[in-house]
Amino acid sequence: MKKIISLTLVSLFLISSLVSCTPATSTSTTSSKSTSASSQVASGFELALVTDVGTIDDKSFNQGAWEGLEKYAKEKKITYKYYQPSEKTDVAYVAAIKLAVSGGAKVVVTPGYLFSPAILQSQDLFPTVKFVLLDATVDPIKANVQSIFYAEEQAGFLAGYAAVKDGMRKLGFMGGIAVPAVIRYGYGFVQGADYAAKELKLAKDAVEIKYNYLGGFGPSPDYQTKAASWYNSGTEVIFAAAGGAGNSVMAAADATSKKVIGVDVDQSAESKTVITSAMKMLGNSVYDSLASFYAGTFKGGVSTTLDAKVGGIGLSSDFSRFTTFKKADYDAILAKLVADTDKIASNIKKDTAVALTGLGTTLVKISEIK
Repeated sequence: MKKIISLTLVSLFLISSLVSCTPATSTSTTSSKSTSASSQVASGFELALVTDVGTIDDKSFNQGAWEGLEKYAKEKKITYKYYQPSEKTDVAYVAAIKLAVSGGAKVVVTPGYLFSPAILQSQDLFPTVKFVLLDATVDPIKANVQSIFYAEEQAGFLAGYAAVKDGMRKLGFMGGIAVPAVIRYGYGFVQGADYAAKELKLAKDAVEIKYNYLGGFGPSPDYQTKAASWYNSGTEVIFAAAGGAGNSVMAAADATSKKVIGVDVDQSAESKTVITSAMKMLGNSVYDSLASFYAGTFKGGVSTTLDAKVGGIGLSSDFSRFTTFKKADYDAILAKLVADTDKIASNIKKDTAVALTGLGTTLVKISEIK
């Protein structure tokens, strides 16, 4: 019996060393202030979110997902909590998931492609727990996993379209790392700018786009310096699909009185330089997934891509920072995407294996910077 107790304590110690359990507001009457593994196990939090390397206030992917979970939990008076792994490893992610399940989680939301290996393990470890995996899938995918993707190419298209329609002719795209979601954002941005140039009957090469993958998702003085050099050489706006690295671009824009397009969530509060954001409606999709679980209609075992037609993507709702582009202009192009007028949505290329030169743009001049 002593050996069993000892093994249990060792196991809990190992899990707690891999996971930083940051408490969240909860409807539970149990105190959520303790951070020890043993006390968390007894807490009983029904809904859980495990963050990736960021936090729930990262003004990006984690925050968008958390807001959807928190909104549902508060409305329905269900206990909830988030767990933050202490390191960027599959072992730490699985440990965080185990802790969430030990804490009573019936549904665990995991935002980002980094969670694929962890969910591949966890779907078998916890077959009665439901998992909502955002921006990724697993193979095989079991009935307790719902995989959700977003049509980033459509969100990027809207951003590029809006920039050119607003009068900007020198654009920039800075992606964090060349992962599929980021590539789709960039490809859509280029094609949206080209589409707007055609509508405006601009001359060939009248719109110029600098294009680059920074190599990381965190803020860096190097990224700020690079963005500043683009702005100083004439770039008017940069679409920063780069997570926290976008803050470095914003700093450069602020110093040069230029503009930024945010990503994933509405980032206008981050800087006055952000004129709009290419958004995934993360909160809505998480909220809907949780609602389906409690309604008994959870769609596990499949991957779903949310596009404009189902309200899965879009630009932020405030158009006051544009010069001439108005909500009516946005509504018109969004309606075309939804209806697929003239195959506008069908023709947006999103194959990440295709090179920039294979996107079929005809009017924009693209300078890919390695």
